[in-house]
Amino acid sequence: MDDNWYSDEAATFGDRLAAAREAAGMNQKELAKRLGVKVKTLSAWENDVTEPRANRLQLMSGLLNVSLGWLLTGEGEGVEAPDGEGALAADAQALLLELREVRGDISDAMKRLVKLEKAFRAILKDGD
Repeated sequence: MDDNWYSDEAATFGDRLAAAREAAGMNQKELAKRLGVKVKTLSAWENDVTEPRANRLQLMSGLLNVSLGWLLTGEGEGVEAPDGEGALAADAQALLLELREVRGDISDAMKRLVKLEKAFRAILKDGD
């Protein structure tokens, strides 16, 4: 397994977005404003909870001065890995991967919860 969290194989879209934003010298609030989205939305993108639409991706790549391909795949014109932060110990890498997996599980569970709540409310409404 690659110990470099920032490598093309390990970095996610959210990792690349956050790195490009930081390299451009912007905080989340500034980039969100320039993209015309809420900070919460940008945060969800950077945390790989949701993904932006194509029109936002194109605008984002222009604002951050990186290629669209790099944002999506890590290939093309982008930003360099942060100095001194490229390598993580194997145990830290394993924890990072597990954290991402748990985040995905939580997201899936939230979607299921929303569906269950809608079904429950429909049943309650029909009972009135």
